[in-house]
Amino acid sequence: MPTVVLIGTLDTKGSEYAWLAYRLRARGAEVVLMNVGVLGDSLAQADVQAGEVAAAAGTDLEDLRTRADRGAATTAMAEGAASILRELYERGRVDGVLAMGGSGGSAIASHAMRALPVGVPKLLVSTMAAGDVSPYVGAVDVTMMYSVVDIAGINRLSERILGNAADAIAGMAGGYAEDRAAVAGVTGEGRPLVAASQFGVTTPAVDAARERLNELGYEVLVFHATGAGGRAMENLAAGGFLAGVLDLTTTELADDLVGGVLSAGPERLTAAGRVGLPQVVGVGALDMVNFGPRDTVPPRFEDRLLYVHNPTVTLMRTTPAENAELGRRIAAKLRDATGPTALYLPLRGISAIDVEGGPFYDSDADTALFDALRAGLDGTAVELYEAATDINDPAFAKAAADRLHELITKGHVD
Repeated sequence: MPTVVLIGTLDTKGSEYAWLAYRLRARGAEVVLMNVGVLGDSLAQADVQAGEVAAAAGTDLEDLRTRADRGAATTAMAEGAASILRELYERGRVDGVLAMGGSGGSAIASHAMRALPVGVPKLLVSTMAAGDVSPYVGAVDVTMMYSVVDIAGINRLSERILGNAADAIAGMAGGYAEDRAAVAGVTGEGRPLVAASQFGVTTPAVDAARERLNELGYEVLVFHATGAGGRAMENLAAGGFLAGVLDLTTTELADDLVGGVLSAGPERLTAAGRVGLPQVVGVGALDMVNFGPRDTVPPRFEDRLLYVHNPTVTLMRTTPAENAELGRRIAAKLRDATGPTALYLPLRGISAIDVEGGPFYDSDADTALFDALRAGLDGTAVELYEAATDINDPAFAKAAADRLHELITKGHVD
């Protein structure tokens, strides 16, 4: 029988959560009901009381009520819920998580959900799901469903929506529980996992590298370098899931520097180095900064070289000065790496459109990038490999894959 954890503010939505619990039990799931409300008494029978959640965050429920600081209470209950949910997971009592709410309830529940590993079913029914959901999803596999109506009683419409949510998490949790039971007696954990970063303009390179790594016995997880993809890859590296990283596409750093829409934040390209993972790094798509449709490009960039990639994506060529700064930043991150690290430079083009005759071909900008990297890594333990080819040459990609395999299996070799 799968176990579903319900996380909710039972002081205001007790009847709705009692209905969800009943629906889940009717679908064959065991339910653990966690109360994260601080305003008053629980309106449903909770398995984990609000006081326990507050205590798990190192605070006191009565103190939170006395202070009447909604922000502080939300933060505390989110931390406490995450702590308890992790503990339940480690005890084998989480096959899925379901929550519903407005902005406050969604913030608490999603924070707790993000504490679980990728792959554990997580479903959040929220009044906020029709807008920007990135604060709730983060870089984890949280599924969000728009509630359409507010979470205020069970009516003809909410019953159908919440019923769909309960049926969905029951099915996902059941499948997860079956898979977990199936692998419980299997020796080993399958092929080692390697992460790779990819963009449309570096896809041929990553395809070739992925094929080579598969031949070498790895399972390759490819992350689309769209900001969220980079953050997800960093999280997996930090969480100990990976044997190595083939970070050929570091384009998100250009968006972070210049102000594009696909930034993964300043911590991009740090997790693998921080935890000592073997990594082979590239400069894929650092020739571009990403924006939305052409009319969304900020006016200050109107005199720049722009390329309409498709109706929803406009690319802007990075300048020599920007590329030099990117080189300095990447070198600084790689210098701090505690594990074996290699940097692979394709001297004849860093994306599919940065090749001779291509719309973003700019040898001066590329040279500024390469020179800054050479200078920043001179005298360090970081390996530097240069090839007179473009990034999508299969031989270049396979060489990067082979070197990662060597770093993983043999350690760093001078």
